[in-house]
Amino acid sequence: MVANQMMCAVKVLVIDDDILVRGALSSALSSQGYEVACAENGKRGLELFAHCPPDMMITDIIMPEQEGIETIVHIRKTAPDLPIVAISGGGRFGATDCLRMARSLGADVVLEKPFTVEALLAGLAEATAAARRRAAAR
Repeated sequence: MVANQMMCAVKVLVIDDDILVRGALSSALSSQGYEVACAENGKRGLELFAHCPPDMMITDIIMPEQEGIETIVHIRKTAPDLPIVAISGGGRFGATDCLRMARSLGADVVLEKPFTVEALLAGLAEATAAARRRAAAR
């Protein structure tokens, strides 16, 4: 007799101050079988992270209350192997500069808005592979 094994959905924390972006990302990921939690800024994202740690995180960079860079730095200290995808549409400094900084401070993958669902899914796979390599190197 084969034991009944339940597959648990991969939990993704999506942090973005734009409600439309959060909704679109949540819908896209949910349709692919991910369990999604959303936060409107890094401060709220860290609260959700502490309450129910996700398997991976997607964070915008430019947000009120607490930006994505600060959130990435905090997460890297507490969860060094969490796959992180940073996203940005820019701001005063432009998306390229924001994303370059996010990459240098711990994001595994960076995506400039707008991006496709396919690019997001590929980014999550790439971030997961990078996190596994990092963990194996320890």
